[in-house]
Amino acid sequence: MATKLLLTFAICRLIVTVGLTVDPSELLLLGVDGQLSVDPFDVETASLDFGLISRSEPMAVLHPGSADDIARLVQAAYLSSQGFTVSARGHGHSINGQAQTSNGVVIEMSGGSRGSRLGLGNLAKPKVAVKEMHVDVWGGELWIDVLRSTLEHGLAPKSWTDYLYLSVGGTLSNGGISGQAFNHGPQISNVYELDVVTGKGELMTCSEEKNSKLFHAVLGGLGQFGIITRARIALEPAPQRVRWIRVLYSSFSTFTGDQEYLISMHEKPSTLKFDYVEGFVIVDEGLINNWRSSFFSPRNPVKISSVGANGGVLYCLEITKNYDESAGDAIDQEVEALMKNLNFIPSTIFTTDLPYTDFLDRVHKAELKLRAKGLWEVPHPWLNLFVPRSRIADLDRGVFKGILGNNKTSGPILIYPMNKNKWDQRSSVVTPDEDVFYLVALLRSALDNGEETQSLEYLADQNRKILRFCDDAGIKVKQYLPHYTTREEWMDHFGDKWDRFYQRKMEFDPRRILATGQRIFNPSSASTSTVSPW
Repeated sequence: MATKLLLTFAICRLIVTVGLTVDPSELLLLGVDGQLSVDPFDVETASLDFGLISRSEPMAVLHPGSADDIARLVQAAYLSSQGFTVSARGHGHSINGQAQTSNGVVIEMSGGSRGSRLGLGNLAKPKVAVKEMHVDVWGGELWIDVLRSTLEHGLAPKSWTDYLYLSVGGTLSNGGISGQAFNHGPQISNVYELDVVTGKGELMTCSEEKNSKLFHAVLGGLGQFGIITRARIALEPAPQRVRWIRVLYSSFSTFTGDQEYLISMHEKPSTLKFDYVEGFVIVDEGLINNWRSSFFSPRNPVKISSVGANGGVLYCLEITKNYDESAGDAIDQEVEALMKNLNFIPSTIFTTDLPYTDFLDRVHKAELKLRAKGLWEVPHPWLNLFVPRSRIADLDRGVFKGILGNNKTSGPILIYPMNKNKWDQRSSVVTPDEDVFYLVALLRSALDNGEETQSLEYLADQNRKILRFCDDAGIKVKQYLPHYTTREEWMDHFGDKWDRFYQRKMEFDPRRILATGQRIFNPSSASTSTVSPW
């Protein structure tokens, strides 16, 4: 009874605010399994995200008990006279309010402890099909829990993100990338099937063979075409251990040459290639000795000056080789043979062996350290760029050695290449028009420590300078996890994919009620169907 009273109150609030035409008693009769909440704690949580840069308070928060709950809510929004918006929120790891809304309802897809208190503990329980080598998971399931469930069967997904406390639906709506992407492609290239609630409130199953237009639209679609409630993820046998190696370079061209050589081996047998290729830029000694500091000994810190850094900048190649304990002797020979072809500084090789799960969950350990120091819940003005291979050296000169210079940084600057042929061009993601392109990710935190160069204003201004530099230099970058505010910027971002993106939007979310925090389209009302989507 208490749940029904709270639901009635929340619906009445929606009616008063946005003119919802569905009678409250009708919604109650729909049999919502979860809870529609206006609790101040729930609303405040949904108002913020990891970026801590924007804040937008929703009118209510839905803790769904089933995919049908989501379909009923979206259908109510679609049929309402004035319209209200619906945004799906996973673990809240967006940077610029992409999962927020101020004129509607946020769906908390990753319920966590709240879901357990509501008795929804089995909502997202993964279902592993061992023979078929796939797992069906709830859209709000966190990747760390997918990993734990599949490892019970000796299996694991093929492609990952560096941080596992992200929701499946969240990463599939963007791409999902890490050091395995050169070999297996992004996470969106490793999905067999989806259940999706469209902007009309229709719950549809889609795949390569069934409703394929929706399938490809949703993958990398920034939440614009539907809410992922179930995903069928490809699996492979899980290795037991990882040989984790880092080596340093003072020459950018040598560094990128080795990275590109390594990802060119993607078609080779597993014994003749590494399983993971990433890297990062070191513009100050604090980064290399503190970021994931367990890798480098604090008793023997790396000194940039001691390895002849060019322009005060070093580059770190990060590679791994997966293996089982029974193959411990062979892994030494395989790694040695692969390392012979690389041109790193000989005295700067750092190696560690660890369980596969510990490697995949490595960033969470850094998170716990930052939380303990009060440095996790701070603004994160992150900037992620896809850069064409032909212009990556220009970015090094203009950004790493130019705009960033020798400034003390407050977070890693990742850089690693990927093969475009591992990305399905039918998806909604856009990448540079070259066979190889780089991710350059400035994952910095704004700190209120009195240092101007680490303030939010300073870092945000640096981001603008970097984008302006790319524009002035004619470097045709594409933002990953994009953030734009005007129609012209979004059209330029999607390029020749824009017409298809727009047409899919009009087909699957004609009222433009989904994921309005992306700021791509403006919602419409039912009575004004000709209103511009801008």
